[in-house]
Amino acid sequence: MDMIVDTRPSIALRRFAAAAALLGWAALALQLVLSIGLAASGGRPVAWGVFMYLGYFTILTNLLVALALTAAATPSQAGLWRFFRRSGVASATAANITVVGLVYFFVLRHIWSPQGLLWLADMLLHYAMPLLFLAYWWIAVPARGLRWGDILSWWIYPLGYLVYALVRGAVAGVYPYPFIDVGALGYGRTAINAAGVTLGFSLVAALLVAIGRSKPMPKNKSEARL
Repeated sequence: MDMIVDTRPSIALRRFAAAAALLGWAALALQLVLSIGLAASGGRPVAWGVFMYLGYFTILTNLLVALALTAAATPSQAGLWRFFRRSGVASATAANITVVGLVYFFVLRHIWSPQGLLWLADMLLHYAMPLLFLAYWWIAVPARGLRWGDILSWWIYPLGYLVYALVRGAVAGVYPYPFIDVGALGYGRTAINAAGVTLGFSLVAALLVAIGRSKPMPKNKSEARL
């Protein structure tokens, strides 16, 4: 059973979520423009830039983060926004965006040196948004009802992404990350790397569940179970 953030979020929470959502959408838009520009500079069409943009776990997860923060910023009770306010959905999103930041910091930041606007988009998507969303999760998400078994359902998104990335790579010949580049590593090494990332995700998820279950009880009784 999930919980949802107060159906009438406080003004302060809505303002925080709105500011964070605005930053997230701006960062995503900036990266899209840059991706299209990079494609054009390489003689590729706009569609190629969009295709590459939508291949990254970072981009897709930041889209989820922006949607979740937008949901928190609006008082609307529409089904989409209520879905993103669910404690399980928000917590799974928090786990995934945390993995985005950790994998980038420990694995990917050493392999390139972005400059200018590329650097700005890089910092926003890999560092600023994970920190802002974790702050939102801690402040606003009633996570005491999380269960250890929830982690199994949280695997659906990252494992689904892995299948998506491998199919895209097999069709187009390009892979978004070097540690899942089947063309360079082969399926055996790629599977080992994917298992390592999955293990890391599971540890992050377990930590969030443990923290969530120890959070103080919500003071506002309108935070309700679904």
